[in-house]
Amino acid sequence: MRWQLVTELGSSDRRVGELVQLVGKPQNVVSYHLAELRRGQLVSARRSSADGRDVYYRTHLFRCRDLLADAGGSLHAGLSLQALDHTVRPRRARVLFLCTGNSARSQMAEALVEHRSKGVVTARSAGSHPKALHPNAVRAMAERGIDIAGRPTKPLTRFVRSRFDHVITLCDKVREVCPEFPGAPTTAHWSIPDPAVNGRADASYLAFQQVADDIDERVTLLLADLSSPTTRRSHHVANRDRQRPLPR
Repeated sequence: MRWQLVTELGSSDRRVGELVQLVGKPQNVVSYHLAELRRGQLVSARRSSADGRDVYYRTHLFRCRDLLADAGGSLHAGLSLQALDHTVRPRRARVLFLCTGNSARSQMAEALVEHRSKGVVTARSAGSHPKALHPNAVRAMAERGIDIAGRPTKPLTRFVRSRFDHVITLCDKVREVCPEFPGAPTTAHWSIPDPAVNGRADASYLAFQQVADDIDERVTLLLADLSSPTTRRSHHVANRDRQRPLPR
């Protein structure tokens, strides 16, 4: 049960009700095992910014990797797992990142995917209610050697007729209003808090650094998934008719 929960949460942040449907077990059973996973620091939870009554859970996959590596190595030195390769070569894919303002989170994700994949993965970002790019987002990316200062913010409506392989929401509010995109892309949710609390220009820079770290980790895992031979095969046919240029 716990392995199944960790697996489901590894592909997308989810609420308890969604996990109940996915694993086919009663809510009290799912909640018990989530509590045990949280106790082991394999899973964490954060209250939804869209509906404060909901809680989103996520798996900490790097901690899972480290624990699996320790377990194998303790049994036999030859069973130690190699560290996740940060130079993975992902397949060509199109990814859309969505949040509310397109002023920080989705812009960071778009830039990180383009940078880490060396342009192999085409990334776009947009917001349901776009506003100006936050200067602290620009600063946090500059520390990683990525310049996003000149990037425009875009409305979600610009891409509703475009085809993507993956659509990822980074904002709880946008997840609730995200439209369906043509071609039935894979969807996932990253429940990441808005670093610009109430849109203040003087929002804590530390919050932007923490969000950038979170997104950077998730992007690394996304690109690793896109490098999987299984993932390549499953998307090969679907990608043959998706070569038209995407709007910027």
